[in-house]
Amino acid sequence: MNPTVKKWIPAAIALALAGAGYYWMGHRDNGPGEGFISGNGRIEATEVDVATKLPGRVQALLVDEGAFVKAGQPLARMDISSLQAQRAEAAARQAQAKNGVDTARAQVALRESDVRAAEAQVAARAAELDAGQRRLARSTTLEKEGASSSQELDDDRARVRGQQAALDAAKAQVAAAQAAVAAAKAQATGAVSSVDAAVATVARIDAELQDAQLVAPRDGRVQFLVAQPGEVLGAGGKVLNLVDLSDVYMSFFLPETAAGRVALGTEVRIVLDAAPQFVIPAEVSFVSSTAQFTPKTVETASERQKLMFRVKARIAPELLQKHLEQVKTGLPGEAWIKLDPHSAWPAHLQTKLAP
Repeated sequence: MNPTVKKWIPAAIALALAGAGYYWMGHRDNGPGEGFISGNGRIEATEVDVATKLPGRVQALLVDEGAFVKAGQPLARMDISSLQAQRAEAAARQAQAKNGVDTARAQVALRESDVRAAEAQVAARAAELDAGQRRLARSTTLEKEGASSSQELDDDRARVRGQQAALDAAKAQVAAAQAAVAAAKAQATGAVSSVDAAVATVARIDAELQDAQLVAPRDGRVQFLVAQPGEVLGAGGKVLNLVDLSDVYMSFFLPETAAGRVALGTEVRIVLDAAPQFVIPAEVSFVSSTAQFTPKTVETASERQKLMFRVKARIAPELLQKHLEQVKTGLPGEAWIKLDPHSAWPAHLQTKLAP
């Protein structure tokens, strides 16, 4: 090779590289401009773990993975054989308690009739005592006049004392009967409480039977099944995972200088790596109040630039309802934020949705 040519080769290569670099610097994509900033993130959605409230065996799964479900729709059913037996036992105890109430009330009625009978005895003994006292008064007068013997007077006095004792005994019987009524009423109250307890037990088991059928707490899509029919789960055991497709957002991070200028409701455009031809509109629904990546000490401006704040851009639920079949969580992409409200979105960030 000619030595002169060989000498100029490195210079030519350097010149070519410099020209290419100048061309790239002049033609690279610098983004939409100063009033915009972007961050990388993934599509996320609110997830709900549908779990069993009570321990038991999974009897059946009523949905498949990927199925769309409505709030209140049955998703799975637990084995309820044991609960049904418990309910039958509780219902029998409830019937027994009701019979106990009837028996206690009958006892109250019986004791109240005893009180009335005892009160009648008191009235009879009081009448006898009154007659005996009148006769004693006459006998006393006659004995003083000499018209009656002292023996008759003593007999009348003894008769009055016996009648007084009989009256006192009848009154004691009334008090005892009244005490028996109070005891019978207490037993009736206890029997009613037993009925209430039995009714509450039946209601609790009915609630557990209702909880044995797992229903969707909200509209969404079944993301994956955790348990299978026949598996025994403890209380709180997860059965399946549900994604709420009405609350879909992208989480990304912005530096401190940009995050401080982002307000709730700021317009966002999301471009997914899997579908760069579409531009999805969204708005800022959350800005973290604390930095996610923070040095131990912040003493210099360069260190402050390392502070990154988490931001969430939420997609409108009305838009999601129109494209439920296309919503996929976990997809990576880029979120563009318009920091300057007076700036217009460039053509390549205008809203473009799938038909």
